[in-house]
This record gives sequence, structure tokens and C-alpha cells, in this order.
Amino acid sequence: MEDTLAGFLVLIQPEVLLYLMIGVVAGLFIGAMPGLNDNIAFAVFIPFAFSMDAANALALMVGVYCATAIGGAIPAIVLRVPGTASSLLSSVDGNAMARQGRASEAISVAISSSVFGGITSAIVLIFLAPLLAAFALRFGPVENFALGVLGLASVVGMMQGSVVKGVIAAAFGLLIATVGFHYGESRYTFGSFYLYQGVSLVPLLVGLFGVAAVLELVEEIVRDRRAGKSIGRFSESIKAVLPNKAMVVRLLPTWVRSSVIGNVIGVIPGAGALIAIYLSYDQAARSYARKLGREEGATKWGEGVPEGVAAPEAANNAVVASSMVPLLSLGIPGNSVSALFIAALEIQGLTPGPLLFQRSVDIAWMIILAFLAANILMGPVAYLMVKSMIRFVYSLPKSVLAAAIGFLCLTGAYAVESTILGVWTALLFGFVGYGFKKMGVPIAPVILAVILGERIESSLFNALQLSDGSWFVFVNPIAHPISAVLLAASLFFIVTPFIKKRRRDAAEDAQSVS
Repeated sequence: MEDTLAGFLVLIQPEVLLYLMIGVVAGLFIGAMPGLNDNIAFAVFIPFAFSMDAANALALMVGVYCATAIGGAIPAIVLRVPGTASSLLSSVDGNAMARQGRASEAISVAISSSVFGGITSAIVLIFLAPLLAAFALRFGPVENFALGVLGLASVVGMMQGSVVKGVIAAAFGLLIATVGFHYGESRYTFGSFYLYQGVSLVPLLVGLFGVAAVLELVEEIVRDRRAGKSIGRFSESIKAVLPNKAMVVRLLPTWVRSSVIGNVIGVIPGAGALIAIYLSYDQAARSYARKLGREEGATKWGEGVPEGVAAPEAANNAVVASSMVPLLSLGIPGNSVSALFIAALEIQGLTPGPLLFQRSVDIAWMIILAFLAANILMGPVAYLMVKSMIRFVYSLPKSVLAAAIGFLCLTGAYAVESTILGVWTALLFGFVGYGFKKMGVPIAPVILAVILGERIESSLFNALQLSDGSWFVFVNPIAHPISAVLLAASLFFIVTPFIKKRRRDAAEDAQSVS
């Protein structure tokens, strides 16, 4: 209790709270810019930590970390251009709602879901850090392989169209993940030194979503010109609104379920937010199909369902604070952004892990409490900022908007490694994403396969090394019960859609005979 109070006394200092607020505002702004992401935001602000007091610098970083996740939902909904990777799935139903004139509702759902997920993860960080850190230690190569397989299997459950196209998309993503220098051999590098590290994720995401969206917008402009229509501005007026009581009651189960998934995944080192987002989205899709999807006139999943926005937004913010559990308790980063947080700590002469709570207990607890404070601040600040930011975006002519998005996307692709290769990567995958959409091939399996491919391969290699080549290690219920359960769940996810399809076909055949 005394340790918590010491951290609270540091946090409530006016200067510390001011930097926390600056971080929240900056994170929202950067997250809302297409092509930028939380990694870039952290990389931009880390140099400032050299000349700042430890409490001020870390409060700033906490604010940026919490807010970038919610900021990415803004362009995802308005333009179908995710501001961050964590907003990939929010763009599906969110943008569909925006095109139906329900953009205000979609923004409302995104903000409220993000705040709910963020507050729950902050509470988990405060009260359950020791327990969850112990659980995270049980994930070795075997369990990480099974978790990656579960993430890929969840894609099958999300496929609403052709399963074959979804499998092709996932295979394409796995192929991309093999590019680079691995285990002493170069694969698909074509003699290029720049490809030894593999295809950079941020330019790839920028291309598949941002550049592809620009190409679609250009196509729309050309179509309007040929039809003799005026190529003006987006006419929709959007304002931030609070969700009504009925919507809160409807979304509460989705918030709780997605927050639980996000918190559990967040404490697993290296698991990353995308696994939690995809699993949450998949579970929300299944729940919607059971409860509301069968009603007459119900909106189809992926065509403007509020749960399709609530699930990924609650999950991605639930990962934020929970990913700090292994970092603060064990010195193990939960994801790439929390890994950058280690740099911010080390700049201040602080070592993450048990020693942090022994030597700088006030700073350690200040960081933990700052996550709760940042998520509480994030709601009202987001509502105030979103209105003006969306109004600015929609005030631009379509041609200017297309050019601006393209510039920001390519700038973000270049900023990752400061090489022109990032720009060419974004352009290449922009045309790939545009072509996939024209052919009806889903993008989501590509992204998840790219994210998980290298992780699955490295975990598989290490696990087989430790087991002397025995594949039984993955399904051994005694030595690795977590892996066995995860693989069983993966099998369930893969088989269920085919069983449902067979039943539907049988029912249709019986109906046609009768």
C-alpha cells in the first residue's frame, strides 16, 4: 500500500500530469494519421527522454502508448485507412457504418470500446501483475507455436465468402513471411541485401491498406469524371456522440469478452495485439451469428455491425497495459512497443524487472497508475479532438484527400528505416491490395499470416530442437497442456465452418426435394 501511495504522489504532480496529457493528445493525433503508428510515435518521442525528468518522460510515453491505439480508429472508420495496425479490423464494419451515414455511431462505439478495454487492462496491471506474470512464464516455444496456429485458425472462422480465397490469402502471407535470411540461408531475397531482414511490416501494411485506399479513391474520382459528376468534397457531417443506454447494454458482453482476450494475450511475451484482435473479432462474429444475425433484416457481419468495431477496439486497448505486466515484472517485453519502452527506461537509468520495484518503487508504481489515468483521460480528450479532426478531413476535396493520404502513407513507409525500399514496398503492396479487393480476396488473412509466420517458424524450430525432433511435444497433455488445449481449439475453429456449410447444403437439398 505504501508503494502504491508513493507512485500516486509522483503521478499527481502537476508537471507529470501535464506530460501525461501531452502524450495522450500526441498519441491520438499520430494514431489518426494514415501511415503512422505507435512504433513510429515512440521512436519520435524517445529522444526527448534524454533531457527530461524520469517521471515526466515516462508519463509522456504512457500517454502516447495508450492513445495511439484509439487514434488509429479514426481514419479506419472515416477513410478505411487504418491509422495503426491494431485498427485493421475496425475499418471493416466501421467504414461500412460510415458509408451508411452512421459514422458518428461508429466513432462513438470505437472510443467507448477503447476506453473500456484500456481501463480493464490498467486494473489488471494494478491488481493482477504478479499472477499474470507467472502465467506468462509458462509460454515457451511449444506454447507460442500453438498460439500462432490458433491465430491462423481463427481466420477461417471469420471468412464470410470463399474459404478457398481466404486460404490462398493466408498462404500468400506465409510466403511473404519466409522472405529474408533465416537459419543460415537466404530465401527469396533475389540477391538484395535489403531483403535479408525480410519484408518490413509497416510499409506492407501501409501499402495493403493506405495505398490501396488511395487507388480506390482515385478510381472513384475517375469514375465521377467520366459520369460528368462534380468531384467535390465529402459531404457527410460527423460529430462525436456518446453511446446510448441500449447500445451500451448490447455491447457490454462484447466489451467484456474482448477485454478478457486482450488482457490474457497481452501478458504473453511476443504474442502481440493482432492475435488478440483477431481472436476477439472472431468470437464477436460467432456470438453475433448466434444471437442477432439470424433475425430478419439483420445486418450481415462485415457490413456495418457495431460489434465488429467494439471487439477489436476493446481488445487492442486491453493489450496496451497488460503488455507491461511481463516488462515491469520480468523485464520481458510483451510486444514491439513495450520493447521500445525498455529504451525509455534505460535512458533514465532504470532497469525493468524485479529490480525496478526494489530500487525505484515510486517510479514503477507511477507507471502502473499512469496507465489507468491515461485511459480515464483518453475518453473526453478523444471526443473533443475527434470532432475537429474529422471535420478537417471531410472538408478536403477528394483529390486533395487522396494526395494527402498518399503522401502520409509513403512518408510513414519511408520513416520506418529511412530507406527508399519502404516506399517501393508500400507501392507494390498497394497494387496487390487493390487487386485482391477487385478479385474478392480478403486482406485480413494476409496480414495475420505475415505477422505470425516468422513467429510460428521460429517457435517450431526451437520446440523441435528441444524435443529432439518429436512432434508429440505439441499435443502432450502432461508436459504441455496449454499447447494441447490451444491446438484443440485451433482444430475446432478450422472444422466448424465446414460442418456448418455441410449442414446448410444438406438443408437446402432437403428443401429443394420437398
